[in-house]
Amino acid sequence: MLIKTTSCRDIPSSEITPESIYRSRRNFIRDAAHVAIGAGLVAAGGVLSPGAIAPSTSRAPADLNLASRPQWLARMVAARAAAPATGPYNTTEALTPFNDVTTYNNFYEFGTDKMDPSNRAENFPIDPWSVEVGGACGKPGKYSLEDILKPHALEERVYRLRCVEAWSMVIPWVGFSLGDLIKRFEPASDAKYVEFQTLVDRDIFPEQGSRFATIDWPYQEGLRMDEAMHPLAIMAVGLYDEVLPAQNGAPLRLVVPWKYGFKSIKSIVRINFRSEMPNTTWNDLQASEYGFFANVNPAVSHPRWSQATERRLPANQLLSRRVETQPFNGYADEVASLYAGMDLRRNY
Repeated sequence: MLIKTTSCRDIPSSEITPESIYRSRRNFIRDAAHVAIGAGLVAAGGVLSPGAIAPSTSRAPADLNLASRPQWLARMVAARAAAPATGPYNTTEALTPFNDVTTYNNFYEFGTDKMDPSNRAENFPIDPWSVEVGGACGKPGKYSLEDILKPHALEERVYRLRCVEAWSMVIPWVGFSLGDLIKRFEPASDAKYVEFQTLVDRDIFPEQGSRFATIDWPYQEGLRMDEAMHPLAIMAVGLYDEVLPAQNGAPLRLVVPWKYGFKSIKSIVRINFRSEMPNTTWNDLQASEYGFFANVNPAVSHPRWSQATERRLPANQLLSRRVETQPFNGYADEVASLYAGMDLRRNY
């Protein structure tokens, strides 16, 4: 079950950082003010064109609208931050600065502009928070966030995040194994899929109350059971050793690093175990563009742009950090066996 550390041969030498230096400059990177990437023009279908860049205003981390932070959760994250980062779930690629991670987001409940989530998340409540668990499992019920987290030791996972819009980040998440969480609910033998749903609250999410919204809320995503049980899949509650900001999916979000970012559903309030493949939001909206599996695949283009390369953030009109996209976002050695025998062009 051990995941192999990303090998140096997979990473450009210019992006390799010694662990000691990486640790010592963590706070500097987190707090540095960088020019945020501008929001692209919205293209047909609601997803931004990967080539569209517009100017936006940089915001210092102290000025961001971060979610209210329960003291018990802040203590859990702080305790993890005090411990040394260990394990094979890291990459030595350069981190995306905290400011970019928290101000350049897709969270359509807040709006379609990249800055909408951070601009509109000020009053997002995460305490109390609960998750309803149902479907084909032995322990259904309504679990408080504290109940969800209490048995799990938090750890850091430094993962690449690849958006279907052909931009990417490298983010130090704080979270725990999704597979370990699933085991606690004792899924039945016929539970082949796991379905996730985001909070619905029209007072908090302006787009959910819009007459012009094209999404049938709640936002829904799903994984095949073997995908959900894979050690790389996590539930995140923080990033950069801080409690997860609202605009990044507080207080509980999914992170599946080998898939396009829209699979990593935010602000989860429901988990269902199902025998059949669940409906998922983007697949329902445009199945020809957004498949259920959504594995990162440079060989399969989006109908409106190539997926062969990606724009690594931070970038702007003067600095373009274009890198080649890797199959499964660079995690092929770990996850390709899940899809043995599948036609990845048809099952995109």
